[in-house]
Amino acid sequence: MTISMYQASIPVFIHTLNNLIAILEKGASYAETKKIDPFVLLNSHLHPEESNSRQFWSLS
Repeated sequence: MTISMYQASIPVFIHTLNNLIAILEKGASYAETKKIDPFVLLNSHLHPEESNSRQFWSLS
């Protein structure tokens, strides 16, 4: 039985993107609950040498 690249990859990508949507929605909900500007969370760093979320996603 053969499997195409589409069959092997697209379901995984869809699953990953749906998980990312859920994480971003949780972050937005948290920011709204705590009255934090969402851009503050997007520009925050866990470590001084790491790039922020906006830089990370713009590079990929």
